[in-house]
Amino acid sequence: MRFGVGNVGNVGRGLTLAALLTGLVTGCGAEDADPDTASGKGTARTSAKVAERGGSVGASGSACELPVSFDIAEFWKAEAVDTAEATAAAGDLAELVDVFARQGPVTMACEIDAKPAGKIGFLRVWTGKPGDADARAVLEAFVAAEPEASGAKYSTFEAGDVTGAEVEYVTTSKVLEESKTEHALAVTTSAGPVVLHLGGLDTDEHNAMLPAYELAKSTLRPTAA
Repeated sequence: MRFGVGNVGNVGRGLTLAALLTGLVTGCGAEDADPDTASGKGTARTSAKVAERGGSVGASGSACELPVSFDIAEFWKAEAVDTAEATAAAGDLAELVDVFARQGPVTMACEIDAKPAGKIGFLRVWTGKPGDADARAVLEAFVAAEPEASGAKYSTFEAGDVTGAEVEYVTTSKVLEESKTEHALAVTTSAGPVVLHLGGLDTDEHNAMLPAYELAKSTLRPTAA
């Protein structure tokens, strides 16, 4: 991320990219992992609550066509993000759009909004180009690109035949003088890496949305060719 926008990012990513672009066009370092999980041998939560299924994304014809498919929570609404179109629409502010649309090696591809379910936050999907980096390396680069991130604790997870890396960390907004918990996971596919990230207005809201994140993680599968 550029411009030293850690604080802006913490606030801006609470909005949909579409809402952010409307405002723009109209003028309107992460710490090392916990020693217990630094080797990547930690395991993810095994008894977490899972939300009721409301649909799925990823497959051809779904709201977001992605290298992976997974279930989304009841009432949550998915919307594809076209970063190329967004950047073009922003004109002179294209670099600022890039700050929100890209993080480390991945680019935002889908926003799944919790507001229809009465919560404030998003499950966002980020995708990258094919390469040699494994899931853990992709996830570390994703967290490192958030300058206000700290206390990252990494683990591995399995869902069916899928194995990936997961992280829990804290971001701190100097503007709001608040810290909040965030979660993300990464997997690699033949089409490139995929990162799923759950933020939220604050830690309480984040925790309330964790069942939706757990549903996505537990149903994660490569998209059928």
